[in-house]
Amino acid sequence: MSGNLIIVLGATATGKTDLAIKIAQALNGEIIGADSRQIYRYMPIGTAQPTPEQQALVPHHLVGFVEPTSHLSLADYQSLALASVADILSRGKQPLLVGGTGQYITAIEEGWSIPQVSPNNALRDELEAFANEHGADALHQRLFALDPEYAQKIHPNNVRRVVRALEVCLETGDTVTNQQQKRPLPYRICRIGLTLSREPLYQRADARVDAMMRSGFLGEVKNLLNIGFDRRLPSLSGVGYSELCAHLLDNEPPEASIARTKFNTHDFIRRQEIWFKGHDNGILWHNSLSLDENVLIQSLQGWLKE
Repeated sequence: MSGNLIIVLGATATGKTDLAIKIAQALNGEIIGADSRQIYRYMPIGTAQPTPEQQALVPHHLVGFVEPTSHLSLADYQSLALASVADILSRGKQPLLVGGTGQYITAIEEGWSIPQVSPNNALRDELEAFANEHGADALHQRLFALDPEYAQKIHPNNVRRVVRALEVCLETGDTVTNQQQKRPLPYRICRIGLTLSREPLYQRADARVDAMMRSGFLGEVKNLLNIGFDRRLPSLSGVGYSELCAHLLDNEPPEASIARTKFNTHDFIRRQEIWFKGHDNGILWHNSLSLDENVLIQSLQGWLKE
């Protein structure tokens, strides 16, 4: 099926959700989430999921649908997202892929052919134990020895992604690079990027952390732990959750946990920006503070008519 796909991307706190909703309302659209944290249930505050009020304005897909204990692979996400695109188009609506997880977005727009390898928990435990004993850099070197091209795309400190890449290599006997062939999508794609200079973006990110705390973020984390979710779950490794777990379980002062959340959010923003810079397939960048949303919507309406 051919059609048009609009992507709205950018780092944390650039204003993607509000802009995407306005575009979707103007273009008879529906939003597909492209955020690896917003997929989880019971975690709306800390992952900044669109609020129920926002989701009532425009249909949303792939938000808050995965149990925190479940594993959603990149291949799983890609399959679900593409199915959502096709479904939205089949109903005469306009799909918008919206989020800040660069790997999700790039896998969709570049048509990655992702290895379908089921999780091997024993192997993962072994690799994670190796990283704990010898360090993240040593684990990364193991990946570099097997698949140097793919290893260069992953920061050594991102142990979870390094473990997954090693798992694919060891389970299949082939490199991730060889298996990640690309199949062009049958869609025209318009990529809208939101950006801000570093200092005002950090200020907005800090203000958002403060707003999350006022909205009950700490209670959300308490609830997750009370339900019985382990702090070591990948779902609870996200920025904010691990820091508040340290406050609740390790008696770290709340001020320190919040300060670390803000610091780690800044680091996360830098990594998002690096990803989008390295995978810029024609992104039309707009400054969040000076963007004229009506002009942008008019340009998109023109693009859809081409």
